[in-house]
Amino acid sequence: MAETIELSAPDGHRFSAYQAQPPGTPRGALVIIQEIFGITQHMRDVADQYAAQGYTSIVPAMFDRVRPGIVLDYSQMQQGVETMMQLKPSQTLLDIGAAVDAAATAGRKTGVVGYCWGGTMAYVAACRLPISAAVSYYGGRILQYADRKPRCPVMYHFGEQDQSIPMGTVEKVRELHPEGIFHTYPAGHGFNCNARASYEPESARLAFERSLEFLRTHVG
Repeated sequence: MAETIELSAPDGHRFSAYQAQPPGTPRGALVIIQEIFGITQHMRDVADQYAAQGYTSIVPAMFDRVRPGIVLDYSQMQQGVETMMQLKPSQTLLDIGAAVDAAATAGRKTGVVGYCWGGTMAYVAACRLPISAAVSYYGGRILQYADRKPRCPVMYHFGEQDQSIPMGTVEKVRELHPEGIFHTYPAGHGFNCNARASYEPESARLAFERSLEFLRTHVG
């Protein structure tokens, strides 16, 4: 079952979120953190994919702080970056935290899975929020927060052909956080999204299987 819900951050900001529930008793909960395009159909599909595996999945609409309901086409990269730059990381973390609180009801362990901008924020969440695990897909700004140490296990997925995240950057992240689980793929940025030209189905399948095994170990 999927529905749109409303959440409230500690600073009083109210925002929407997409929530997908599993068919039976949840094994755990996940917060899915969006790319710079808003809650696209792909983000909804990811939530549905994890819900089918037994996880209550919530996708908070982080762009609601700029304007409610922003959803961009993948060709609107610059507009997505400009929208993201209007947000303070502290505000984004408040919204992710509110989603974590909502997901963690009934004592369920909660993990975070993020993509692109969301991949970076999944790392930040692992450093700052009470979560059990985090999965970061092609988080290009992680080095900006490299002075912070994750408080929970983190799995990282990167594309070896990603023009925006050189493999040298990936190696720097690995050197700073050798406790992390790192996987690279013969693919470019956004390889998990079937609505983008960079979609690489075999890499997406393998990354999901690895993520699912990781989450089953640490979340439920």
